[in-house]
Amino acid sequence: RNSQQADTEHLSRWKKWRRTSSKSLKKALSEVKSLSSYLVLWQHDIHSIEGKFGTGIQSYFSFLRFLVLLNFIIFILMFSFITLPTIISRYGIFNSTIPYISPKNIEDICTIYEPSGNKGLVYFYTYLKDLLSGTGFLEVTSLFYGYYSIDAVWISIMRYNLPLAYLLATFAYLALSFLWIIKRSVEGFKHNLVHDADPFQSYCNKVFAGWDFCITDPNAAQLKHRSLKYELQTDLQEEKLKQKIAERRMEEKLRIYSLRIFINIIVIAILSVCFYSIYRVTVFSQEKSNVSIRNDTRTDLVNLLVQYLPSMVITLANFLGPLIFSFLIRFEDYTPAFEIKLTLLRCVFLRLANIGVLLFSLWSQISDCGSDKCKPCGYNYKLYPCWESDVGQEMYKLMIFDFIVILAVALFVDFPRKLLVTHCSCTLVQWFGQKEFEISDNVLEIIYGQTICWIGTFFSPLLPAIATIKYFIIFYVKKIVLIHTRKPAARPVRASSSNFFFLVVLLIGLLLAFIPLGVSIARIPSSKACGPFRNFNTSWEVIPDTILQFPTGLQQVLFGMASEAFAVPFFVI
Repeated sequence: RNSQQADTEHLSRWKKWRRTSSKSLKKALSEVKSLSSYLVLWQHDIHSIEGKFGTGIQSYFSFLRFLVLLNFIIFILMFSFITLPTIISRYGIFNSTIPYISPKNIEDICTIYEPSGNKGLVYFYTYLKDLLSGTGFLEVTSLFYGYYSIDAVWISIMRYNLPLAYLLATFAYLALSFLWIIKRSVEGFKHNLVHDADPFQSYCNKVFAGWDFCITDPNAAQLKHRSLKYELQTDLQEEKLKQKIAERRMEEKLRIYSLRIFINIIVIAILSVCFYSIYRVTVFSQEKSNVSIRNDTRTDLVNLLVQYLPSMVITLANFLGPLIFSFLIRFEDYTPAFEIKLTLLRCVFLRLANIGVLLFSLWSQISDCGSDKCKPCGYNYKLYPCWESDVGQEMYKLMIFDFIVILAVALFVDFPRKLLVTHCSCTLVQWFGQKEFEISDNVLEIIYGQTICWIGTFFSPLLPAIATIKYFIIFYVKKIVLIHTRKPAARPVRASSSNFFFLVVLLIGLLLAFIPLGVSIARIPSSKACGPFRNFNTSWEVIPDTILQFPTGLQQVLFGMASEAFAVPFFVI
């Protein structure tokens, strides 16, 4: 009996201790969680923006933060598995060596690559030009593909297969981006699914649950009132328009459809002009920039302008295209919601297709095999001895120029306009007024830059580091522009106010990035004068070459998984 009481007392003490420990652990975890919230990037800034301007504009800055983190993780991945082993091997750290593998069935003429690295005394403007164009001293750094001309690295007794690591790291950053975007978009998809299920529920949500209690600024509160009023008016307008569409006569339908067909022909013509201009300018730029004359300052400046011509034309097309599309859509007689979606889709297609046309133009030059130019090497080795580095330089220039344009618009357009509106009482200036903060335009701007980063990372492994710094600076630039020079849109775009829309457009950009990367890896012969794939016909060949070193049973399984019978259903699922 005494032993039973002792056991009970012991058990109660054990339970008491466990309960106390559980409470202490929960308290410690909650304190760690509250402390970790201070470590979240831009937490205070984003809450401040949310309080002053509502959740619509806050979602843009949250999206920008997501891209900073994504690019930083991609940079860590590429640096750890590609750049770091190369640096270790080049400097002989940890008793590392580089085994030389002699090229197989490759003409000697294909292996000649002389980067235009600066030698001797160099003027400051030459360094500046190289920094902006990715040539000169930058061309021979770890920023570009040509630097990684190593077949393998021996670190002590371990052999590190750099070509395989390069290709797998590329697949890894694309898969990481895809899965992370899908994961973040699930919540938004559920919300949209529930929201669009019942039109009556949409009215109830706006009337009874539409107020944003994060708003503390009186002007922002007044704006939110107008926003809710506008959304209800828009819903009623759309219902009225649907009724009007249902009551249309045949003659009216024919007139509207004819007008829409005509306007779409104009849109296709505008896109064709943009694409053709980019193609011609890229061909011209590549031909002229390969003949580099460096006798005086003027020649260097002209050469830099010639190199940047494709980036300038693409930026001009990205600026003028959306303005024309926004004007034409007014005559097509769509509902307001569909007008917004169609305009945004056209703008997305224009921006992303422009990058595709640029790459197609480069590939047409690389694969230009007239007069047996490609016979020994499989590509135009005279103009492009290391074509991957050339493509990387084009992506680098696009990213740098896009960043320069964003800064220039903030400094030379937004702030002068604010000063004029504040200090000039002229009727024309006041009519223009303060520019609204267009969420959709800003989102498309950074998605365009991110698509460039995804495509360019294979050709320039450290491009994600530049993208991380770029978006980090853009966050503060856009924040200052928003607070001091812009006002939030009085007529908010419902689609752009949700993170789901941003992520869907970002996903489109990622899926389009798969195409040029897939063509570069699987179809175009790899450079024989530079890069880790010198001894392979294409970059993809490193995979079957590695599999052939496995046991026979494992080889059959892996080749079976790579067959169309398995691969097509797998990717569909």
